[in-house]
Amino acid sequence: MLDANEQKKQTNQESPTGWFSRFLATVEWLGNLLPHPITLFAILATSIVIISGILGYFDVSVVDPRPIDAKGRAPDGMIAVVSLLNAEGLQRIVTHLVTNFTGFAPLGTVLVALLGVSVAEHSGLLSTAMRAMVMNASQRMVTVVIVLAGILSNTASELGYVVLIPLAAMIFHSLGRHPLAGLAAAFAGVSGGYSANLLLGTVDPLLSGITEAAAHMIDQDYSVGPEVNWYFMFISTFLVAGMGAFVTEKIVEPRLGKYDPSEASIELGKQEMNAPNAQEKKALRWAGVSFVLLCALLALTIVPENGILRHPETGAVAGSPFLKGIVAFIFITFAVPGFVYGKIAGTMKNDKDVINAMAKSMGAMGLYITLVFFAAQFVAFFNWTNLGTVLAVKGAELIQTIGLDGPGVFIFFILMCGMVNLSLGSASAQWAVTAPIFVPMLMLVGFAPEVIQAAYRIGDSVTNVISPMMSYFGLILAIAAQYKKDLGMGTLIATMLPYSLVFVVGWTILFYVWVFLLGMPVGPGAETYYTG
Repeated sequence: MLDANEQKKQTNQESPTGWFSRFLATVEWLGNLLPHPITLFAILATSIVIISGILGYFDVSVVDPRPIDAKGRAPDGMIAVVSLLNAEGLQRIVTHLVTNFTGFAPLGTVLVALLGVSVAEHSGLLSTAMRAMVMNASQRMVTVVIVLAGILSNTASELGYVVLIPLAAMIFHSLGRHPLAGLAAAFAGVSGGYSANLLLGTVDPLLSGITEAAAHMIDQDYSVGPEVNWYFMFISTFLVAGMGAFVTEKIVEPRLGKYDPSEASIELGKQEMNAPNAQEKKALRWAGVSFVLLCALLALTIVPENGILRHPETGAVAGSPFLKGIVAFIFITFAVPGFVYGKIAGTMKNDKDVINAMAKSMGAMGLYITLVFFAAQFVAFFNWTNLGTVLAVKGAELIQTIGLDGPGVFIFFILMCGMVNLSLGSASAQWAVTAPIFVPMLMLVGFAPEVIQAAYRIGDSVTNVISPMMSYFGLILAIAAQYKKDLGMGTLIATMLPYSLVFVVGWTILFYVWVFLLGMPVGPGAETYYTG
């Protein structure tokens, strides 16, 4: 017989994360008490109208921290809550109900991209490519590669959300692993590692422009280029990939347990893991050739200095039609190779097969389209009322009053950015409001704008995976529900919460080690301290 101390010690050894599992179970239980996401968004939209009416009645406002000549700044320099609980508000709601829905950016992006992906999926191209990829890879490497691919996909904007996350769930299922673990790993890379990358992405020039404008409040000659965070984001890519793989295999996958296919809401079918046969290999090669040719044609439009898809005024890639039209290229580069593969493999014979493949995928998106309608109304109401910007300014002012003047201020700054990100999901919108407060404030205590921006990007990334307000959260929920029917929002949040916790701790430690312990710059020519 074991005495009490020995039993306790044995229990702790057998279940070192038992307390954390119970915590996640509690989070899941509480989250699942929430109504269906569609109902929740409808309730939130209604609540925004009521709250705006109350705050608008009391003339609640904050001082706009942006420069006097900033676009959208009111003449009186105030950001006031705009009431929707009046005649003017009701008129705005009813006249914009349809355009809120049709103009919701993720809606068109997802549907157009999936039209192309559906051809590659139903022709068998994706399953064959996956089998060829994973046959000789260990499960650990598959996990790392999926998280890493999610991080790198941010260069291509929405590619990770609409392509990689569904594919990751399929890969895990084909390997006999829990598909939701694959979905979580890809989601963690795409969204939790949003700011990390080996290459500069579309977000870099966007954020640097806002940072430079804020820095000019202190130093009119200060310049902040798109590359100022590249070193730190480059090294962060490998850390986030490693942390994502660790959380997936040590926390998320064990908690999910063995997958039961009967939980699926769709017919999964058998996904054979045999090596591709001779005909499939031939079809795969020609699909690859067509993909390379398409990429070569696209390169001709963007690589030359006079490329037709470069920015018409500046000649740069940033802000070019190529980047703005990336969804069209996703559609083409999946649909064409998909049909080429299907034609050679014998799974697609004519245009009817292509149309049927697209129709099947669209038919599975009913839940997502319904959710988007209500989510779009909530997002529009939130923006119209200025509640998001008022909350962001008040949160920033709260941190400012703490009065920290050492490196420790970045801990609170990163956590504050993560909290604000839960309600104001747009990286540029959040930074446009908070940068004019924090960049000048931290410059005055001796920190360079480049370092401040790098810290912001950590907080802006780590809570994406647990925020229902994130634009693509509904899509992720819809994909997850295919593998586990009646899956609630709480289940998804509880599954992703370990990634947020590990990412914020690990990424913040890397920031302090890189910047303050090793004294390394966050990017080419970037300073750590501002000397005036």
